[in-house]
Amino acid sequence: MVTIGILLSPGFQMLCLSTSTIFEFANLLSGQSFYRVDLISEQGGLVPSSMGFSVETQAFKQRSYDTVLVLGDNQLIEPTPALIPFLQDTLITSRRLASACTGSFLLAAAGLLDGRKATTHWFHAHTFREAFPKVKLEEDRIFTVDGKLWTSAGMTACIDLALALVEQDLGAEVARDVARKLVVYHRRAGGQSQFSALLELEPKSDRVQTALTYAKEHLREELSVEQLAEVAHLSPRQFSRLFRSETGQSPAKAIENLRLEAARLMLESGAHSIDSVARESGFGDPERMRRAFIRAFGQPPQMLRRALHLQA
Repeated sequence: MVTIGILLSPGFQMLCLSTSTIFEFANLLSGQSFYRVDLISEQGGLVPSSMGFSVETQAFKQRSYDTVLVLGDNQLIEPTPALIPFLQDTLITSRRLASACTGSFLLAAAGLLDGRKATTHWFHAHTFREAFPKVKLEEDRIFTVDGKLWTSAGMTACIDLALALVEQDLGAEVARDVARKLVVYHRRAGGQSQFSALLELEPKSDRVQTALTYAKEHLREELSVEQLAEVAHLSPRQFSRLFRSETGQSPAKAIENLRLEAARLMLESGAHSIDSVARESGFGDPERMRRAFIRAFGQPPQMLRRALHLQA
């Protein structure tokens, strides 16, 4: 059995506690009690959440854990003196030490992230850099893994991190099944940006949202305005006008941004050739993709891949 200790501090972010559900459904879908999850804190007892109500915890000195997940808070509360040695000891005794959202501030305060890759909520990235200049902060990442240390970005990124932990333990199929059961669209890879092209478009109506979701799921197709308008149950003229008024972009530009995001993610994985990336992301041929990358990033995909390889 893999023991998970989810470490709570006063004011912990409630959404981060949803990580426990990932492990719950991993047990259900794998057909075994693979995980045991304990909520832990320094003193044990009731710990108040960011919403004001409290949850019951165990004192963290009562037992050791395979994996400890440190939850963040909204106020960047300073760690207590007893928390620092606990985290330092945990890095030695546990297989994995992870943080969600601003929990990375606590790991950094314990000196555990010096010289290592890490991420945190984008909103607090500047504060983090100033406070911990020795950390290799990758502020636009969903989550990072550096040896035994895992860190996730803010809010829902903790779900991606928890699914990645499950994938490491039980395999990709179980992780996908858990994501599907929880109605999570898919597990974002750690290298994916916190800033989703789909989220940045911020469509206001169900019609435009439906068309964009369809586009993201069918990037290999041509995706003409007529095709997207049909999905949205509008005429092409109505659809183009509504799309631009809600997103500030033309449908063609938005589709290109979705393809760029998909292509960049594939390049970061390092598992696909340039031709394959161009085909799977819907650009069709490498030259068309190259021109789009230069417009968006100022460099061709080959240069981006080389830079990512050097950073690894």
